[in-house]
Amino acid sequence: MKTTFCTLSATAILITSLHGSPLMAEPPFQRTEQREPCTQYSVTKRPMFGDLHVHTSYSFDSYVSSQRNDPWAAYRYAKGEPIILPDPDANQTIKAQIQRPLDFTSVTDHAEFLGPINLCTQDSSQLSYWFPACIASRSEIFYVQLLAANYWVSLGVTDTSAQKEESFVCSIGDCNAAHRESWQRIQAAAEEHYDRTSECSFTTFVGYEYTDAPNFSNLHRNVIFRNEHVTETAISTYDTGSMNFPDLWRRLREQCIEGDKGCDVMSIPHNPNLSRGLMFPDPGNRQEAENRRFFEPLVELVQHKAASECRFNRLLGAGVATEDELCDFEQVEADNLAMLGTVFGKVRSDEAAPVELEDFGRRNMVRNVLKDGLALQRDTGINPFRLGFIGSTDTHSATPGGAEEDNYVGHLGRRDAGYRNVQDHFFDNPGGLAVVWAEENSRDSIFAGMRRRETYATSGTRPVVRFFAGEQLSADLCDNPQLLETAYATGIPMGGEIPAPDQSPNFLVSAAKDPGYPGHPGTDLQRIQVIKGWLDAAGNTHEKVFDIAGSADNGAGVDPQSCAPTGSGHKTLCTVWRDPEYEATQSAFYYVRVLENPSCRWSTLQCQAAGVNPFAKNCAAQAARKNEELQDKGAIGDVFGRCCLDPAQQAFYSPTIQERAWTSPIWINPRQEDKELP
Repeated sequence: MKTTFCTLSATAILITSLHGSPLMAEPPFQRTEQREPCTQYSVTKRPMFGDLHVHTSYSFDSYVSSQRNDPWAAYRYAKGEPIILPDPDANQTIKAQIQRPLDFTSVTDHAEFLGPINLCTQDSSQLSYWFPACIASRSEIFYVQLLAANYWVSLGVTDTSAQKEESFVCSIGDCNAAHRESWQRIQAAAEEHYDRTSECSFTTFVGYEYTDAPNFSNLHRNVIFRNEHVTETAISTYDTGSMNFPDLWRRLREQCIEGDKGCDVMSIPHNPNLSRGLMFPDPGNRQEAENRRFFEPLVELVQHKAASECRFNRLLGAGVATEDELCDFEQVEADNLAMLGTVFGKVRSDEAAPVELEDFGRRNMVRNVLKDGLALQRDTGINPFRLGFIGSTDTHSATPGGAEEDNYVGHLGRRDAGYRNVQDHFFDNPGGLAVVWAEENSRDSIFAGMRRRETYATSGTRPVVRFFAGEQLSADLCDNPQLLETAYATGIPMGGEIPAPDQSPNFLVSAAKDPGYPGHPGTDLQRIQVIKGWLDAAGNTHEKVFDIAGSADNGAGVDPQSCAPTGSGHKTLCTVWRDPEYEATQSAFYYVRVLENPSCRWSTLQCQAAGVNPFAKNCAAQAARKNEELQDKGAIGDVFGRCCLDPAQQAFYSPTIQERAWTSPIWINPRQEDKELP
């Protein structure tokens, strides 16, 4: 193994990856739309940073939180323009603006209630507009909004019925026509903001969220279309019934893949950590397994309702099928969506109670899903869980890419605006970003990158990460000025799979720190790890974490008074690594985790801004004074008490975090006989 730190060649390689190569006459991806060729085109691809999970005022749970920005506003925010959000009192006073524009975004409003929310909010001349639940949804009274949210959730999202009951508003208004009208507007906003010129400055994808949550178990998917060819309606659980996402795939195949020339689509499961273990069941038959592999090449690994890589409880010194201590990152105590039910600082739902480690669903965590996929392949001949990684925000405030710890305005409208963010959503986080390696910033190029899983997730920062595997990758590749051309010619990138060679393939890993922006430098890198999962001869799955570059003991930290970084790390890291425990007969996967030096969590920054320092010995006294001040102005309950939690007594919380990136895996496949699923 040879490791190169901060070398001129590694830096040159990463700069080359950002600036690209001359335009190719025949791109490797299929062009399915009419548009100008992009001037900036890279044969060795560029990292496109985006967000594929965004809610606007077209979503019921966004609107009932006084959030009034529509899909057009969300796209403006993603492109760097300011928007106005509600404050804790529902006044539209908070200016929100991302510090760096995104490359791509999809607005993914809930398919469920697109029609009813349209009837409730758009035309006061219609009788349906004055239906009591509609009046409640438009109310600015906090308690009434909570009742309205409960009405919509219980009506069509959390029940388990095969045939869901529609709102009565559909009896006094045409919900089907209203649904189609909103769906057309979503498409129009995406088209208006998609840059079809040769500048290729911003890409949009038409999308929506399929929102099934039986008994609050999260089975949600974001449905993302490749181009302007989409289904006539946004297929919802009102079409499929609950606990029936295979029917979503069937309908997408029937109405899109086979039903509309030029239509292509995928569905992306998100935050399986809250699915009670139900997101990734064994396929019932071969068609279901094939549909999952085709329609779901990606999983959303991190978003504002926690990370789903793996789970480790610091207090117990144990995890969910893991011993990896870094799996304590941005976890919540519950295993279902009721974890959002905190009001005035208190949890208001028994469903949100902490779940014991032994009761936490193994397949809530994606690493375990990947391991179980290896076992399923051995038994059936097909691995239904070849999942690449992305992150996103799941913002309900129309703020795509708003994952910056020092610029976090909340993701739930007034429900986490201002002081309510710390009070009621302390264990949430700003979410992450989706990164796709693509030749150009266009729909076809990015969608093709997602389909082949050449993607990675970040926790909100923007490091640049490469990962390749191949027998012919040389040990000194980090010093090669033609690193990327050589890597693509002789290896396969993240998301790929290769037949098992007799000896361990070489794995090329390079990472460059988030460059930041003027006045705000990114955080140095601490280290790179490779996570390996494999299946032994007896059919048992295993995992192991290898530190391959950098060091955990670099002495970096934060100043407890200012949160300024202390110590230093690496600007770039590059290495070629071989697995010292490789066995050619074992099915395996490998993915990379890149860790930054410690930095302050968003909650720490907001607590300190309020005069409550989580690092201070008198933090509780500071919180009490600030609580009294806010309560005199109308706040209810303990607002800042959580700022003073002792991390030594918390299974998952710390006032500092290590931002990170996770690459899609590379799979190593030994030869085996084909099996037949029933």
